[in-house]
Amino acid sequence: MATKALTQQDFDEVVTSNDIVLVDFWADWCGPCKQFAPTFEASSDKHPDVVHAKVDTEAEQAIAAAANIRSIPTIMAFREGILVYNQAGALPPAALEDLVSQVKDLDMDDVRKQIAEARAEQS
Repeated sequence: MATKALTQQDFDEVVTSNDIVLVDFWADWCGPCKQFAPTFEASSDKHPDVVHAKVDTEAEQAIAAAANIRSIPTIMAFREGILVYNQAGALPPAALEDLVSQVKDLDMDDVRKQIAEARAEQS
């Protein structure tokens, strides 16, 4: 499955309407981004049940700003519309595979419970 380019028009819909979405924030001038691209593409082929999306931070500056992107590449993972991973830096293939496995194995009821507890503590 090929990676999907996200724009401001479809970012929220893609993230909220799919079970698992990995987003690679990148730019054409970024050497590490270009080195990571084949790893991300290979993961999309291996995991057709996971949406692998890319955001060009130059073309989609509003998304990059809203996501508070300070360094690229940055990888974000969403599960059921909830951000569960956010880290700058390219991942080697084994680490990306491990990330996909961990996101798939998450107990989302527990994640939602932790979020609710954290919000309650803040109020």
